[in-house]
Order: sequence, then C-alpha cells, then structure tokens
Amino acid sequence: MSDITSSPAGVDGAAPFELHYFPPDPDLADMVSSFYFARVNMPRFDEYERADRPQFRFVTAADGEYVFADGHRSVVCKANIVGPTSGRVRAISNCPTRMFGFGMLPAGWAALMGDDAEKLTDRAMDAADLFGPWIDEVAAALENAPDVEARLVIGNNFAREVLTRNEPAPLWFIRTVDQWLTASASPQVPALVEATGMSIRSVERMTKHYYGLSPRMLARKYRAVRAASALARGEGLDSAQLGDAFYDQSHLIREIKRFAGATPGQLSKPTSYTEATTKGRKQLAGKVSPLVSET
Repeated sequence: MSDITSSPAGVDGAAPFELHYFPPDPDLADMVSSFYFARVNMPRFDEYERADRPQFRFVTAADGEYVFADGHRSVVCKANIVGPTSGRVRAISNCPTRMFGFGMLPAGWAALMGDDAEKLTDRAMDAADLFGPWIDEVAAALENAPDVEARLVIGNNFAREVLTRNEPAPLWFIRTVDQWLTASASPQVPALVEATGMSIRSVERMTKHYYGLSPRMLARKYRAVRAASALARGEGLDSAQLGDAFYDQSHLIREIKRFAGATPGQLSKPTSYTEATTKGRKQLAGKVSPLVSET
C-alpha cells in the first residue's frame, strides 16, 4: 500500500503535487528503505528536503538542482545518485516532472558505491557516469511503464542488479548502529562504542563509510528528523518519546531547522511535500525499519 498526498489544482487542473511510498520486496529489505513515486505538476517546485539517507532517483524532466547544506550545488539529471546528507537540502525543479526513486540503507549504499560511499556525502552525481548509456534504457522503461505497479517491478529488479556491485556490508555493524539510533531519543556515542566492542576510531571510520557521517553527527541528524517528522504529523514530542531529547526550546529550534529546513512552528502547518513525506513513511510502519518509518 502507498500513501498519496496532493493539494489544490496545478497547471492543468491536476493536483500540483503527489507522492506515493512503497516498501521494497522482502529480499531487498536490508538494502532499500522504500520506493517512491512523485508527480510535480507546477511550473516550479522549490522545497527543503530533510537530511536523509542516500537516494537513487529517475526524473522525467531534468531541469533543476540540489543545493546542499554547505552551499554545494548539483544539477538534476535524468538518473541521479544523491549521497547521504548532513543537513537540509533545497530541491528545485523548474518545470513539471515525475520522479521514481528509492532510498538506500547503509548496506545498499556500500554495495552500490564501495570505497567511494563516504565521498558523496552532501553531493550528487549523474548515474550515467557510473553505468553509462544503459541507465538511459532503465529511465526510458520507467517513464514508459503503464502504471506504478509496473514501475515497482522495474525498480525492484533494477535495485537487485545494481546493489551487488561491491562487497556485502557487515550487517551486524549496521544493525547495531540502527538499534542504537532507535533505542534512545538522544543516542550517546559511548553506548555505540560499547555495543560494538570496537574502538572509537574504528566506529567513526565505519559509520562514516556506511552512513556518510560521524556517530555524533548521525545521532544529531536522526534525533532532529524524528522530532521534525513527529511535529509535521501533528504528534507531540512527548508522545513520540522525544520530549527530553533537546536541552531547551532554542536547541530544538536550531537542530530541527538545520536538519529539516523548517522551524517547529512552520512544521505545525507543513507544506504538501513535508506532509506527504512524513505521513507516507509513517504508513510503512511494520513493513520497513523504524528508522525509515519514523523519519
């Protein structure tokens, strides 16, 4: 099942924005967070995306750019690989377009990018640079598919093929980190070091490689996006067990704005995009990792 969010009429009378989320096939559950299909039916789309996991995105009309937290800009291509992000990302499309993509969990990201995984933090690249002309055939198949169900078949098969390029990731480490991120509203780095039985340097090296961030930044990122998602869904932070995760109100505001691109007040009246993202992922609860459905 998917979640569909839309808003009033767009350029030709249709809803200006729609977003659908779908769980991956069971055999991809360790590598893919979710698949999604978006339709932008407005002359210009300009929204902040929250700090997120890596993405593989196919776009039918590639006229836009990503502006990352450090100011770096990447042009949107027909097929895009977007690395893990350490802060909000401004996503711009200068024309109506459709997008089909999937998020990559650490094991999938490592399988796709290998030793280059951490080099794409807060960056994006043209997937054609990695796969050559073949990627255009995949993009054409997705664009010409008769419905979302057909796109999902193509997408799952594509993920199976490309997420095997490099050596398998150590799932024990990834599961330990994911458990650390979800077990507490404010994860503490010493707890992760203890859980892994590794030195702090080894833990930092591995989290940077598989997650694109240091343990401390990773904890800050997921604490903030969990809180932002709860607020955008109309949930109180106490009900989401996040009431004591921040030092004070100013700390809460700073962190959420940095990682989600909006203040708590703005999230109380979320944009169509933010509402679609948070509610769509939440609806996948029980079908995907809590790290995905809660953020």
